[in-house]
Amino acid sequence: MKKFNFIYVLFAFVGFQSCTSDLDVVSEDTRVLTDEVLYSTPAGYKQALAGVYGNLSLTGTGDAGSSFLQGIDAGTSQFARCMWYLQNFTTDEMIWSYEGSDAGTAELNRNTWNSNNPFLLGMYSRTMAEVAFVNEFLRQSTPAKLSARGITDPADVANIETYRNEVRALRAYAYYNLMDLYGKAPFVTANDPLNFNGPQYDRSQLFTFIEDEMLAVIPNLKPARTNEYGRLDQAFAKMVLAKIYLNAEVYIGEKRYLDCMTQCSEIIASGYILNPDYLNNFKADNDTSPEMIFTLQADGVTTQNYGATTVACNGQVGSLEGGGSATGVGGWGGALRVRKQFVQKFDGIDYDYDARKTITGGGPRSLDITDISNKDQGYILRKYSNISSTGIPGPNSTFVDTDFPLFRLGDVFLMYAEAQMRNDGATNGSTTTNASATSLGYLNDLRDRANGYDFPDFTQSQVNLQFIIDERSRELHWEGHRRQDLVRFGLYTGGVYNWAWKGNGINGISIPAYRKLFPLPAQSIAANPNLIQNPGY
Repeated sequence: MKKFNFIYVLFAFVGFQSCTSDLDVVSEDTRVLTDEVLYSTPAGYKQALAGVYGNLSLTGTGDAGSSFLQGIDAGTSQFARCMWYLQNFTTDEMIWSYEGSDAGTAELNRNTWNSNNPFLLGMYSRTMAEVAFVNEFLRQSTPAKLSARGITDPADVANIETYRNEVRALRAYAYYNLMDLYGKAPFVTANDPLNFNGPQYDRSQLFTFIEDEMLAVIPNLKPARTNEYGRLDQAFAKMVLAKIYLNAEVYIGEKRYLDCMTQCSEIIASGYILNPDYLNNFKADNDTSPEMIFTLQADGVTTQNYGATTVACNGQVGSLEGGGSATGVGGWGGALRVRKQFVQKFDGIDYDYDARKTITGGGPRSLDITDISNKDQGYILRKYSNISSTGIPGPNSTFVDTDFPLFRLGDVFLMYAEAQMRNDGATNGSTTTNASATSLGYLNDLRDRANGYDFPDFTQSQVNLQFIIDERSRELHWEGHRRQDLVRFGLYTGGVYNWAWKGNGINGISIPAYRKLFPLPAQSIAANPNLIQNPGY
């Protein structure tokens, strides 16, 4: 796979402490370079850039079990895995079997988490480490620093300025996740000293920062689809803007749907196309998919980690079915299953031949999960694979080559349609059918792709917001979107929509509204006196 090179030495600046003293960033790797050595050449700046990107895929400077975040296990602090767990384990899309041995998973499965949950600490710490890495890169790449180090060639200076804009976008993306999950975060910039306890920013302040920062860097980022694979471009920044605009009513109480439509339209016009085979987006060579806007890289040899796709590929292998070799992995004995309500999204003849329906069940495998520890209960899924679209298995049967599809075109189509309908008057719980011809076109493109391009088109009378939320699950399940979607549709908390084990009830029960947000980790509150815990925790 052609990937941006994340060699472990690229975590060259992990020797400094991060912006909050509860997550000391320390490396014992002898290959780690001092600032004077690393930043002495233009090539060193690109190495440091790779370190900023690498923090979203790797956990440390050693093997898959290493973590440069002191006191946090690598398996509970890998960015994509933590994000995936928080956005999907806490919903109707999946459930984790090994609650007894994997601390924190039971509370996510059952919506009973508290501020001591290790995955909440892992996500918060990894994301704040990203902010710290960006700030350090910006400190080290000012015009004054470049001049003092003798880096004056116009081409080198221009390249480093591009890197600066890319890391600013990554920092805004980090704060986007903190805004969405926790609703607040300590705000720290490159102008602040190391170990600075940043002031608490609420959602409104974070929203403004993310929006302003992305709008500022977009003109200086490379156009969509022109950067090397693994690095972001203008479409990435526009995707984050589209996300915050789509969710603006949740975040800041304002309707920004027209702005979301604008960003989506610009992304769609950038030349991305749907992969003709839906499942090729989730295989070992998905870096070649024309649908991908940005992925989090995985490589079974050079960047081994327990990230989301390694967990998905291994975890989806059923306890009864086995056969992990069919997807290029050994398998983890039925670690993952899907909940009944997700299976029912594919009920009906319209979905009998849907390529997105990779569900296996029936026979000895019951639809209902009455005992989470019984891995033979509940249906299983086969969405991800460590085998390429041409049938070549990845070189490692544990650590996969499959990149995590953070942003892809299918999501943009669905965001546009939802934003258009809401902008034109559709509301949660209504039966309004006001999808425009453009929106219907995007929805039918997804329907055609899922059914081999041989299926009757949807008509306007068939599409309301309930269809959209269900279609988002059919199209985007296990990709880290579901919790955010359910919150936006008013279906996450309360009892309007229940799923198996929601609120720790076998058939699901109402959960309180404060669980729309996760608590700040207890360790982080103790370390920064500026932070105030979210209500309910």
